Amino acid sequence: MSQRIKNGNLQVSSELDSFLRDEVLPGLDITPEQFWSSFEKILIEFKSRNISLLEERKNLQKQIDDWHLERRGEAHNQKEYIQFLKEIGYLKAEGDDFEITTENVDDEISKVAGAQLVVPVMNARFSLNAANARWGSLYDALYGTDMISEEDGADRSGPYNPIRGNKVIQFSKSFLDDSVPLANGKYNDVTGFKVKNGNLEINVSDQSVSTLSDESQFIGFTGDADNPSSILLKNNNLHIEIQVDNKDSVGKDDPAGIKDVVLESAVTTIQDLEDSVAAVDAEDKALAYKNWLGLMKGDLEESFIKGDEKLTRSLNQDRLYSNKDGEDISLPGRSVLLVRNVGHLMTNPAILDIEGDEVPEGIMDAMFTICIAKHDLLKKGKLANSRTGSVYIVKPKMHGPDEVQFTCDLFSRVEEELRIDPLTVKIGIMDEERRTTVNLKECIRVAKDRIIFINTGFLDRTGDEIHTSMEAGPVIPKAQMKQQSWINAYEDWNVDVGLETGFQGKAQIGKGMWAMPDEMLGMYENKSMHPEAGANCAWVPSPTAATLHAIHYHQVSVSKQQDMIATRERASIEDILTIPILEDISILSDEDIQAELDNNCQGILGYVVRWVDLGVGCSKVPDINNVGLMEDRATCRISSQHIANWLHHGVCSKEQVLETMKKMAIIVDEQNASDPDYINMSPDFDGIAFSAAVDLAVEGRSQPSGYTEPILHSKRLKYKS
Repeated sequence: MSQRIKNGNLQVSSELDSFLRDEVLPGLDITPEQFWSSFEKILIEFKSRNISLLEERKNLQKQIDDWHLERRGEAHNQKEYIQFLKEIGYLKAEGDDFEITTENVDDEISKVAGAQLVVPVMNARFSLNAANARWGSLYDALYGTDMISEEDGADRSGPYNPIRGNKVIQFSKSFLDDSVPLANGKYNDVTGFKVKNGNLEINVSDQSVSTLSDESQFIGFTGDADNPSSILLKNNNLHIEIQVDNKDSVGKDDPAGIKDVVLESAVTTIQDLEDSVAAVDAEDKALAYKNWLGLMKGDLEESFIKGDEKLTRSLNQDRLYSNKDGEDISLPGRSVLLVRNVGHLMTNPAILDIEGDEVPEGIMDAMFTICIAKHDLLKKGKLANSRTGSVYIVKPKMHGPDEVQFTCDLFSRVEEELRIDPLTVKIGIMDEERRTTVNLKECIRVAKDRIIFINTGFLDRTGDEIHTSMEAGPVIPKAQMKQQSWINAYEDWNVDVGLETGFQGKAQIGKGMWAMPDEMLGMYENKSMHPEAGANCAWVPSPTAATLHAIHYHQVSVSKQQDMIATRERASIEDILTIPILEDISILSDEDIQAELDNNCQGILGYVVRWVDLGVGCSKVPDINNVGLMEDRATCRISSQHIANWLHHGVCSKEQVLETMKKMAIIVDEQNASDPDYINMSPDFDGIAFSAAVDLAVEGRSQPSGYTEPILHSKRLKYKS
């Protein structure tokens, strides 16, 4: 633990204090004394309220547990259950209709539908890659993934394979035919481009001249009008850049000299301080805040070795074009960045209050991330993030409207203390806890002048479903969850309520993550359902995935989908509150139970060992079948709660869980054998990481809301000490 600096009645870790004084505040109209005085005032106002909200969670959970216990052995009565939830204030009365009134929202959030990246802000290289993923090469994304079959000699290993390259080019030209079609002919017939009198002329192989079927799709170009080096097009509010160079290694073999097709990809990116990071103390928080500062000032850089070459990554500049009239235009070179703060649960030892208590981490995040974002608001940095003067904060794991109100009030006070205009700070609400889902309209109501985002975080939502209904009975196997009526209704409900409250053209309605980063064909075949469902953004695990998912937003007009969806009947609250209980345990064989335990234990161990030992909050973890899955605290929450539920209801035993943990630890060790930094859990099974994994399962029922953070944080702090 670092030394502490006394600021008023606060005791601040020296790393955090120095970072604030030396890096955050220079250039702002705030002194260190003013900052810490404001922090202390806000802490006094909000700490006890934060604690009360967490107590309310406990009280409601106890009442729900007791209700199920009193009816153990009886058939579940859904009507009676819903009435009970109303009586205890879990399910609140819905007020009159309204529409959100948020102002000064960037188009990327309000009007443009597209892929959204989520990236751990503690990793500067990842943060930069994600911010720069606004534009991505379609040729590269196709060539380097399983999107293109390796059949018929199209192998992707080794040097450039022209057979595979041709498949990539044909896919890309088919995409252009569908998205920005020609009035006559196909892109395979194109032999050249010319801009003449403000119009795009396209030469085709039969010596004729074509144009776009919809000439308004032509936006601009680079280079000489008679021989442009790129053509800028637009479809469904997303840009497409056709790059032309007949001397390029790819372009020289193309009749039109096309060397690449570049897509506007991740139009927004969430820089994450929560589920994808392992930040447990001042050292970790200062690093995360430092990267956020670099992004807001536009000067973040990261150097690394690739092969024998040292490379330095920085933020992309804006892209410059000439429009059809020859006038200069520019387009953003980077995603619009949001930052996800932590929720209300955890405290952090980086700052101690007058009573010597750790401060609520959510209050600390609000104060620091907003203060840092003031550099962007004042246009102090090299590059702009928000062009409308807003700060975008995604807030996770809130339980109902009172917690949303708490967050909005907190943002108001931070704005006031930091001398930022009211309602500058916008809020994105993660709809990932059941009490928020069933009260979504009222959650939106209290944030109606700040809200810019709702999304379905189905992973955390599943973990909360299991924990909330812990006493109702044993839950179904994990693989069956996505087929249940409650989760389908939940996904539809989020869109329905968003549209009812005026999100169309004003705010994002989002969908969750694709968790298999190596299986891009699977993503491409499945993730079109998100824009089809009326979502104008959906999470992807990588810049490459963002480029491939961008295709879906050319194929589907989200605004038209929303128009249709807005006329349907809202999803059923009865379906949402259907508990995924396994009615007859006897249908599970011993082999079924063991397979479920193997899968859950392996997932927990593979994730937790990196979290505790290496401080990695999100990583691609091989599953039991060696398929790489993106794991974070949300996936860990499901697996740990699932085991806890089966333990509690006697589907399995503690001894069986412990033996399974040991068995799967050996497999996880083998899967990580090539990692020089990895610390084996076997054969002694006495390490901190192994004990964390066991505790998550065995003590899962007693964890607040089934969250993994308390155990993970304590174990990581123990490891670091």
